[in-house]
Amino acid sequence: MILIHLLNALLMVVIPVSLAFIAILKMKLGWRFWLIGGLVFLLSQIGHIPFNYFVGKILNKTELIYLPWTGQILFNACFLGLSAGLWEESFRYLMYRWWIKDARSWQKGILAGLGHGGFESIILGFLAVYTLLQMLALKNADIRTIVQPERLSATLKAVAIYWSMPWYDTLLGSIERTLTLPIQVAFSVLILQVFIKGKMIWFYCAILFHFMVDGIALILISFSTIYVTEMVLLFFSVISIWIIISLRSTISIDREVMRITTVESKVNIINALDETNENLDNTIYQ
Repeated sequence: MILIHLLNALLMVVIPVSLAFIAILKMKLGWRFWLIGGLVFLLSQIGHIPFNYFVGKILNKTELIYLPWTGQILFNACFLGLSAGLWEESFRYLMYRWWIKDARSWQKGILAGLGHGGFESIILGFLAVYTLLQMLALKNADIRTIVQPERLSATLKAVAIYWSMPWYDTLLGSIERTLTLPIQVAFSVLILQVFIKGKMIWFYCAILFHFMVDGIALILISFSTIYVTEMVLLFFSVISIWIIISLRSTISIDREVMRITTVESKVNIINALDETNENLDNTIYQ
């Protein structure tokens, strides 16, 4: 079980880095966009996590705490899903707007999305290693002497669950991180459309999609099994791959239109400068 937990954490780090390495070799764009995408994820969490904490404390003092359990789950799913969408997609928008103004291609959007999702996976991988070390320490210690009495029961239960789960459940963490990578890339490509097509509707679509993924996942975790949640996440991952592929074709079409427009403009300029007798008669130099 120690090796399985360690493998799960290792896969969370190796898979996103390997995918980024393959994409960078294929696209020949370097690590810049991947690293910036990852750093933007970190910056978004600097605001996102404290925001959720302080707003949560405020909401806990309102009448919302008297909602039935089902109502609380639904409210939390909506709030946390919308919060994640607003913070992460807003920072992604600012990234394209101010940091990587030269990222106006499908390939660069892919790398930025892989960086965003990759950093998230890597951080969770290191946290998984930290959790493993904690559980190893607790497993070989007298928990009653190191844990406060009010937390003893919950700690004993957590340790028991951690070491008794089936090996295949242990690997679900790395599977989930792999499934979220296409979703993060889809978010990145959606936001990129704002700057390629010049319409903010794509920004709102990214927020809505993010809200749906996170909100539905949180609801399913509470009302269903982890396997159902992962299957729905797989569904969103497939939808994300379709979005990524579809938007690649639209970007290609937009580029072709821009190329044709540019060529036509040059032709018009050349035609306008033809020095025919008729044109010269209509100038101030006649």
